[in-house]
Amino acid sequence: MNLKWIKCGDDDHWCSFSDVNLDKVTAGGVYIIWHEGNPGRVVRIGQGDIKDRLGRHRKDSQITAYGALGKLRVTWASVPSSQRDGVETYLADQWNPLIGEAFPDALPIAVNSPW
Repeated sequence: MNLKWIKCGDDDHWCSFSDVNLDKVTAGGVYIIWHEGNPGRVVRIGQGDIKDRLGRHRKDSQITAYGALGKLRVTWASVPSSQRDGVETYLADQWNPLIGEAFPDALPIAVNSPW
């Protein structure tokens, strides 16, 4: 599946996790939060109502603490609800996030990397 990963601004940079305007986010799908650095790492992968999920994650000190290692960034892509479990499973298998509950027990659905 080929996803359109969201970037921000006129220059198409990766969105700031803490500053992206969630009021303009209407998508349901999957998302990836990571910290910049050398090396950068994927912090959290998830799915659902992007605005709601990112709003909750901004209040999660377990996630925001990784901002000390590098600026936290986020991207997301619209994915039909019937395919989100498989896409989330695939992304978690590929990027091994630092934080995450049990990922869906679903057959992975391969997608393009945002990077």
